[in-house]
Amino acid sequence: MTLSITSTIQGGVSSASCVDRLPHDRSHLLCNAEGVPRPTKLFQSSIRRWVGAHLSDDSATDGSLGDVVEGVVISKSSGVFCGRLPVDLLISEWFPSCDLKWNVEEGEGIVAGSQILSISGPSDSVLSCERVMLNVLGRMSGISTRTSEWVNESGAISIACTRKTAWGLMDKWAVHVGGGLTHRLSRADALMIKENDLSVIFSKGGPKSAISYAISAIDFEKSASFAIIEVQDSSQAISAAEAWSENQKIRGGRERIVILLDNMGPYECGSAELLLRESGLREWCILEGSGGVTLDGLHTWIESSRVDVISSSSINMGVPSLDLSMLIGGI
Repeated sequence: MTLSITSTIQGGVSSASCVDRLPHDRSHLLCNAEGVPRPTKLFQSSIRRWVGAHLSDDSATDGSLGDVVEGVVISKSSGVFCGRLPVDLLISEWFPSCDLKWNVEEGEGIVAGSQILSISGPSDSVLSCERVMLNVLGRMSGISTRTSEWVNESGAISIACTRKTAWGLMDKWAVHVGGGLTHRLSRADALMIKENDLSVIFSKGGPKSAISYAISAIDFEKSASFAIIEVQDSSQAISAAEAWSENQKIRGGRERIVILLDNMGPYECGSAELLLRESGLREWCILEGSGGVTLDGLHTWIESSRVDVISSSSINMGVPSLDLSMLIGGI
């Protein structure tokens, strides 16, 4: 398997057909890019919650008992490595009697036999943290590997995950390390008007009226930089772009709205893009295709959809962990 890392932990962003930068890249909220990469306070809090739960369930503690030993984590398969930031926090805060030495960087391609890290400390502590450490590294590396496969096949279209996650921001970080876009990190991170939100407004008119009403109610000063509206067909996409452009022209804004073309398929997405372009509305929107996208079918989206970004939970949900193991010997 040939691996090509298309994004780095410094926050690289793929450029789509007509979009210089996509707001779906929220990696700067997870890691400080300057100097040695360090998780932000937001990401540290998330890591502590998830890792702490795993340690508690596994009854893993730093007993500081036994002779000093060294364990070496070895990859048994090829992939894109991820998980260094959470494991650094795991050892420094829960197992301070242990020392880590890293042999690979976040986002680095690895093969079977690659030595990922060595950990030394009291035998009881090294054995106690082993399973949680391997679970974290295996899952996150599995996600970054799967994401890189999608990114390598996606051409000029960017790939993003969704809010469907198993391990919250740790999943999001692994997607970023694999070259994908995190999408919004939480409900508070970006305004998203979904189908159910519009259904509540249907009493004020049909779907088109609901879309116009919802967009007119947006606090543009607060949310214009990353606002998303979900539509089901081309006519709704036109309504959303028209309402957005009218409001932006009034306020003198230039931000674009993300129009999420939900379950429309690549061909209908392509038709919607052409209608928006012919209507002079394409410059006001970023088009996101989602729903039923598979890695095998990605070539059809590339050829026909004309979207800027594809979002799918398949890049991080149900993904097999990268196979890793730890071998221990005395030092």
